[in-house]
Amino acid sequence: MKYAEVSDVEAGFRPLSDDEAVRCDAMLEEAAVIIDAYNKEAAADAKELVSCRMVRRQLGSGEGDAITFPTGATQGSVAALGYSQSWTMNSGSVGEMYLSKIEKRLLGIGNKIGCYSPLEGVAAE
Repeated sequence: MKYAEVSDVEAGFRPLSDDEAVRCDAMLEEAAVIIDAYNKEAAADAKELVSCRMVRRQLGSGEGDAITFPTGATQGSVAALGYSQSWTMNSGSVGEMYLSKIEKRLLGIGNKIGCYSPLEGVAAE
């Protein structure tokens, strides 16, 4: 089960190579499982958009093997002769599919205030 197709991922992003298209198709299935784990009842257009965003993060810019700034990084630093690099990711980790804050909101989850007492209904009236 997928909520988007390879052509949906390419639209507004970049053309994918044949190898990337195969990876993309597999990642779209993985994204659907993750989305369903959060909210299977989300709107179809939200599921499609979130699927595309998740997969695009994994595919990156496609500018060669060395990606200078990882997709999803919120901060980064580079040093010179000491060969140092440092990146701060906003959610998840490099190589892991994850939902960003806005994607969770699109799916109708997150930032909800409330509480639940496991003892409610147990007390005798």
